[in-house]
Amino acid sequence: MLDTTHIQEQLFERFGRDHFTIQITADGIPTLWVGRDEIIEVLRYLRAESTPAYRMLYDLTAIDERARHNRPGQPDSDFTVVYHLLSLKPVAEVRLKVALLEDDLHLPTATTVWPNANWYEREVWDMFGIVFDGHPNLRRIIMPPTWQGHPLRKDHSARATEFEPLHLDPKRQDIEEDALQFKPEDWGMERASEDNEFMFLNMGPNHPSVHGVFRIVLQLDGEEIVGAVPDIGYHHRGAEKMAERQSWHTYIPYTDRVDYLGGVMNELPYVMNIESVMGIEVPERVKCVRVMLSEFFRITSHLMFFGTYVQDIGAMSPIFWMFSDRQKAYDVIEAITGFRMHPAFFRIGGLSMDLPKGWDRLVGEFLDWFPDRLTEYKKAMARNAVLVERSKHIGAYSQDEALDWGITGPGLRATGYDFDLRRDRPYSGYENYDFEVPLGKNGDCMDRLDVRIEEMFQSCRIIRQCMENMPEGPYKSDHHLTTPPVKERTMHDIETLIAHFLTVSWGPVIPAMESCTMVEATKGLNSYYSISDKNTMSYRTRIRTPSFAHLQQIPLISQGGLVADLVAIIGSIDFVMADVDR
Repeated sequence: MLDTTHIQEQLFERFGRDHFTIQITADGIPTLWVGRDEIIEVLRYLRAESTPAYRMLYDLTAIDERARHNRPGQPDSDFTVVYHLLSLKPVAEVRLKVALLEDDLHLPTATTVWPNANWYEREVWDMFGIVFDGHPNLRRIIMPPTWQGHPLRKDHSARATEFEPLHLDPKRQDIEEDALQFKPEDWGMERASEDNEFMFLNMGPNHPSVHGVFRIVLQLDGEEIVGAVPDIGYHHRGAEKMAERQSWHTYIPYTDRVDYLGGVMNELPYVMNIESVMGIEVPERVKCVRVMLSEFFRITSHLMFFGTYVQDIGAMSPIFWMFSDRQKAYDVIEAITGFRMHPAFFRIGGLSMDLPKGWDRLVGEFLDWFPDRLTEYKKAMARNAVLVERSKHIGAYSQDEALDWGITGPGLRATGYDFDLRRDRPYSGYENYDFEVPLGKNGDCMDRLDVRIEEMFQSCRIIRQCMENMPEGPYKSDHHLTTPPVKERTMHDIETLIAHFLTVSWGPVIPAMESCTMVEATKGLNSYYSISDKNTMSYRTRIRTPSFAHLQQIPLISQGGLVADLVAIIGSIDFVMADVDR
């Protein structure tokens, strides 16, 4: 990480030291409080003029501060809006905060600086009730239009049992259905041009080509797409709210189910974030196992993408072959972790158990079999004339557009942008592995497919290095806050037995802190931003997922195309709705 004082000094020189309040955070990311009147100007400066330039609005979220006790050195605030900016070359982050009082929850929109601020600001208004003046269409995005209240406020109930039973009588049903009616004028769309009338088509939320409960309203001139409005929120599962009522330890299984195809990849940033705060150094064996399993899940996720993408184009057989191959990978995962899709295998300070006997034989058999299989898939399917015709130069975007919309992972690398967090800011020992970063050229559907195919080959390469160089040693850290603690200490005396019980049932008490850790997940950059108020559970957990950012680009890359092209575009993005709605 770059010297944290460097960007601070630039901001002080440009705007004056009096305009900022510095906050020390556990993750070491430069964190500065800014007044609402200066925030847009500061954001513009960091985007284009600072060194480095923080080209991407990585995340934008908020915190309800009203029940928080430990805020040393921070300005008075009832609600805080947090801007997380990212530079990719070099890798650097900066966090800006704006303090707001409950009777004046207004600040200017950042959509004039970054287009992807649109959905983030809608989410903050939806979840917290904070108004962004000048926003082009500030309306609910996750919750239904008729919802009362703002769910991530501390005074909003967290459990279904705290609400009145739902009675969907005919009158209530009519109200809900009317609220979902699409009115083009609300989105700045015209119903007709000088020559003809436009048709508005609902695609989803229950259509096989939209990959889940996802709705896109299309404005059509014949078969040509004139405009598109993605509509999310049908899969909302409240993962961030649930983090506020689970212990640090018992929340781990919930992380698997965010990107439910990513498995342990979701657990990794969460546990690494807590470990960094508590100063837990995990053994080398743990790091290696975590990398190996993460790459296994990269393969299973990409196989799902490959099979469904080819199916969207029109081929039926390949998805059955790839599902069969995924099961072989899951056989290895299950033999090691005990579960298939959602292992909850990583723990604070280590793993739930050590590698079983014979694990290396199973891994080796998979590696000896799978790459040849993938090579055949690439020849037979990815180079099929129909697939190439339906994919090449379809849904293309430039590197600048990708950065504007917060696109990361294979979607960014498909444009030729050479960035992979595993290589450029290694974590969990990735610096010890030899692998290449596949790149595309045009940023179209074809490149997004090819990049993921090549990434599966590279994952096999990393897994083989893990298998051949697996370190000896313990599978959890010898640290008093490791959860669960070292078993051998349990029966030493009554005090250690009690400590063991409390650590497992309540989990560790995390000191008051703020920290964020990101990883190169299956679909792009994924991170957990955790806030502790010196308790056994999180005060606020923010999950930044790649899928949420990626769906915003659909209107941009679908305009002028055909409905059939949109089917290919949606498939090429590779998203999971639980990763979008959280």
